[in-house]
Amino acid sequence: MTERLHTRVRSGIRLDEQGRFWHDGEPVKHPAIVRAWSRGLERAEDGRYLIRFGSDWAFVTVVDTPYVIRRIVEGEEGLDLLVSDDSRETLDPRSLARSPEQVVYCRVKGDHRARLSRQAQLDLMPFLREEDGRFFFTFGDRSWPIGDNPGHPPPRPEDGPAPPDDEGPPRRSA
Repeated sequence: MTERLHTRVRSGIRLDEQGRFWHDGEPVKHPAIVRAWSRGLERAEDGRYLIRFGSDWAFVTVVDTPYVIRRIVEGEEGLDLLVSDDSRETLDPRSLARSPEQVVYCRVKGDHRARLSRQAQLDLMPFLREEDGRFFFTFGDRSWPIGDNPGHPPPRPEDGPAPPDDEGPPRRSA
């Protein structure tokens, strides 16, 4: 096992486009760690994401989005999103957008970008219609156009300044 110097900026933590956490190139499989890291995600003022546990924190490299929509189910006020951090919220249809690669995105938790998993995109299919090459989300008697600008991935940890306490003792990789 090799020693690695982990700092708040170079934590070795990555969140891939499927919503899976990795540490030093290895998938994080322990459910309690995945749950804690998912719930501890927050966005810094400069747009980078970090994971916070009490007073300790570290930046995380977010490959695409900080949140993934696992499923879409019927809720009391419309369709509910089952989010990768185990939260649930109502879909804002105005936030739907698709990428040139035909991946659907939306906004959650205010204005955080979220990617719909393949299953969530399948869940959304019955509510979509195409008209003159444009896609619309239809629910009840209302319809909303699906945008074509889902936004961009957030900045990476190294894209901003290092905090004053960035250097730390070497830690063994997990």
